[in-house]
Amino acid sequence: MQQILREKLWTYIVQNNPDLMIRLQETHGVTRYLEEKVNAVMPIASELLAESKPQYVIEELCMDTLTKELRPSRFLYIRSVLEEEFVTDYERLRQSGTLTYEIINIMDACKAIFDELQFSSENDDERYIRYAIIGQVHDYLN
Repeated sequence: MQQILREKLWTYIVQNNPDLMIRLQETHGVTRYLEEKVNAVMPIASELLAESKPQYVIEELCMDTLTKELRPSRFLYIRSVLEEEFVTDYERLRQSGTLTYEIINIMDACKAIFDELQFSSENDDERYIRYAIIGQVHDYLN
């Protein structure tokens, strides 16, 4: 179960939080991070196993807990803004192979906005956040 959860968590990070993936790789902290996170949810998994819950339910509930602090993905949010509002720049970055790295740089440029507006799952569809991010992305690209 632990190995499955580690693999699923890593896949989630790679797809949704490449900034974290790169940071963990640069500090050689991937294994430690995954082990700490998965070990923290093992009591939940054990409890659910004791209740005879199916493995897929246990995995889903554990993954929900493991990824809670990683949601919503600022990376995916910025990528969406780029793709929808800055189509030409998005395509240029994608074709040059620098899209992921530039999105991470844009995330850094937008950090204050995300923090000030308390970006979360509850408000990730708020227009004022999107407009603020669009403005910052525009400034970054120009």
